[in-house]
Amino acid sequence: MPAWEARPRVFADREDGGRRLADALRGRRWAEPLVLGLARGGVPVAAVVARRLGAELDVVVARKIGAPGRREYGVGAVTPDGPAIYDEAGLRALNLTAARMARAEGRERAEARRRRERYRAGREPPGVSGRDVLLVDDGLATGVTATAALREVRAARPRTLVFAAPVAAPGAAARVRLEADDVVCVAEPRGFRAVGQWYADFRQLGDDDVLGLLTR
Repeated sequence: MPAWEARPRVFADREDGGRRLADALRGRRWAEPLVLGLARGGVPVAAVVARRLGAELDVVVARKIGAPGRREYGVGAVTPDGPAIYDEAGLRALNLTAARMARAEGRERAEARRRRERYRAGREPPGVSGRDVLLVDDGLATGVTATAALREVRAARPRTLVFAAPVAAPGAAARVRLEADDVVCVAEPRGFRAVGQWYADFRQLGDDDVLGLLTR
């Protein structure tokens, strides 16, 4: 077993992460707060944060663009409507270009649109302009997906835009601080390999899980 797999988990599950993240956020003053869960894994965390802050809850969809043959290795990300963004260093390391990723980009954008339509279920999106918006995920590994989502939300002119997650890779948190007005993480541990490393229960979620949380 690799050494990092033997380390103790920081959070029991996403709800536990949400509770501890809410504690880190609770002392602030928020203007008409809106909590946006980054689907899918960020929604259970966001639901706890929204409940504890007395904020409105909604969802944002962004999709990782995976490298050829290594779809879990994100070299970019895309939202339903915004431009794709790419990790230029990651592209260079794999001898790739954004043009070569066009097919994967189109596939992920189509999936992002499908998910948005499913999660909206005919509802109008909440107003963002002039509000304090918290974009919440279950963790931050590279920051590329969070960056795509933050840029889409920023275009709607929130009063402030905060990214929050229970756990983050220190380097990724530093990159996301260039996009958000603030970044709040409970833990930025050394030896970060993957988000799931820091959860005892990190089960995969489906569309029905997201819908259940949004309509609860």
